[in-house]
Amino acid sequence: MSLVNEQFEFTKDVIKLLTKAIELGFVVTLGEAHRPIEMQELYVKTGRSKTMNSMHGKRCALDLNFFYNGKLTYDIALLKPLGNYWESLSPKNRWGGNWKTFKDVPHFERNV
Repeated sequence: MSLVNEQFEFTKDVIKLLTKAIELGFVVTLGEAHRPIEMQELYVKTGRSKTMNSMHGKRCALDLNFFYNGKLTYDIALLKPLGNYWESLSPKNRWGGNWKTFKDVPHFERNV
């Protein structure tokens, strides 16, 4: 599948994710989507990321801000149903809250 088609499938799943988040009572705002290589280098250097092969560089990742009961939250337990829903949409979808060693709760990606 071409990168454009992967980006399109990712975008369609993001629409489903946002719809589900609203159904679960979240207010959602956009965080970071595309990330230039220079920013990725800085994130790796400062420990905010563990890889130079970020899906943000391929426009197949999105960080979201979740508000629940009027407060910003990145509570893994609260967001886990949403993360699991994301991963159920495609075997290529990964949620940062389910990563083994580095938790990135607001991060949703399509592995391409």
